[in-house]
Amino acid sequence: MSITTKTEILDAAEVLFAEHGFADTSLRAITTKANVNLASVNYHFGSKKMLIQEVLKRYLDILAPVLENQLIDLTQRVKQPTMDQVFDSLVAPLLLLNKSRKNGTAIFVQLLGRGYSESQGHLRKYIQNYYGSVLKRFVHTVHLAAPHLDDSEIFWRLHFAIGTFVFTMASSKALSEIADADYQQQVSIEDIIHRLIPYIAAGTMCNPLQMPTAQPKLDIA
Repeated sequence: MSITTKTEILDAAEVLFAEHGFADTSLRAITTKANVNLASVNYHFGSKKMLIQEVLKRYLDILAPVLENQLIDLTQRVKQPTMDQVFDSLVAPLLLLNKSRKNGTAIFVQLLGRGYSESQGHLRKYIQNYYGSVLKRFVHTVHLAAPHLDDSEIFWRLHFAIGTFVFTMASSKALSEIADADYQQQVSIEDIIHRLIPYIAAGTMCNPLQMPTAQPKLDIA
């Protein structure tokens, strides 16, 4: 088995995982698309779980160190960064994925969304184990920008931000076509990300809503 075979499997797997999800993509579908036999998947990866992890690893190994450097630089320059600045730190690492792989930015965000929306506990554990320091630094920087938010509120805000990001990146091609047809705007992935960042930054930063309290029951008997 060659290195080329391993790459072909990863290339096929990431496209199918992004389009159909981890659970609904069979190894048979991957081997058919990659034009390899099933034994080659077991040889290179050992299991479907390890294949999923390797697919994400190709992207995270590129993104994580660049993002960490962006966050370090930001917190060294600014004592209390704005939320826009925090999310802006994601732009360069995400766009770097497009330079490394065709449609890499959109595919990675879709894969990340699949990991959050599907029951892939092994993937979350894998990311925490190998890239946890970057995640903690990002959350810490969000805390600096929004000291009025507690840990649980930040969890919810970032969850909603990821969902918005995933949906937008998944439909980025359609959005570009609509912008061109209806508004004569030529937009790239970078343009879409720059439009999106102020939106999710504002949503993450706003003051917590007051939870509605139970209304007293009226005794009309």
